[in-house]
Amino acid sequence: MSIIVNIYYTGKNGAAAQFAEEMTRSGIVAAIRAEEGNLRYEYFFPKDDPETVLLIDSWRDQEALNVHHSSELMPRIMELREKYDLHMKVERFVSASGEQADEKYIRK
Repeated sequence: MSIIVNIYYTGKNGAAAQFAEEMTRSGIVAAIRAEEGNLRYEYFFPKDDPETVLLIDSWRDQEALNVHHSSELMPRIMELREKYDLHMKVERFVSASGEQADEKYIRK
């Protein structure tokens, strides 16, 4: 089982993209990716919404995510969210164990 969290950061005047850039440039993204249990931490930019950035954040389990949330990185992330005046929409998914039922439809 893994946990996938999609976070849509939305701002004004390119603030969401600037946030993602500063997160990367400051080393916060690299530090998160190095945390025990982090499986994925990537930003994507929706083609039809230049004011939003999608973060796909995936963790091995809830315990790893809890450790991340209590890490020294969280206050820094929250500070940057405030700096860029971002609003968030969050989707959370828990992966199912076992073989995927739709595996035959996926071209690899």
